[in-house]
Amino acid sequence: MTKVILSILCLMFSGSAVANSIFKCIKDDKIVFSQHSCPKDFRQHEIEYQLGITIETDSDKRTETVDPLQALLQKEVISKNRLLQLLDSEMYRLKQENSYFEILRASELQKLERNRYWQKKEATDPAYIASIEEMNLHFDNLITNNASTIILLDDHKEQITLETSDVK
Repeated sequence: MTKVILSILCLMFSGSAVANSIFKCIKDDKIVFSQHSCPKDFRQHEIEYQLGITIETDSDKRTETVDPLQALLQKEVISKNRLLQLLDSEMYRLKQENSYFEILRASELQKLERNRYWQKKEATDPAYIASIEEMNLHFDNLITNNASTIILLDDHKEQITLETSDVK
């Protein structure tokens, strides 16, 4: 169980490290985006993204970025508050992804409906019904997978919250 949770957290941290903060490096009329601090001959803007909000800061000071996955692999500690933030952001991302899957499902249903109309088939046509069932099964599996991951992450979050409240 511990290995499963650690694997999920590692995957979660690796995705959030990339998406949390990037640097916009500017030199003359060239703009380059990087996950690491810009070289000294570039001006630097830091772009942070969290929970759907983007903040761009003009910061020419160089910062050392720490990838949470690398920190775990090097046995450095991530604070409980930061871990709770990462869990919240991953659960939010998965919920957004489920909403996106519903939008894709509606789009696919319209596409199947258009094909059925132009091929002059009935709504009771076995091939049409089979394709709708296949599409629904596909999206149901994706949504169920995300929902089970959200439940697992929420359980882990509750466990961390209980540990934090016991320490106080």
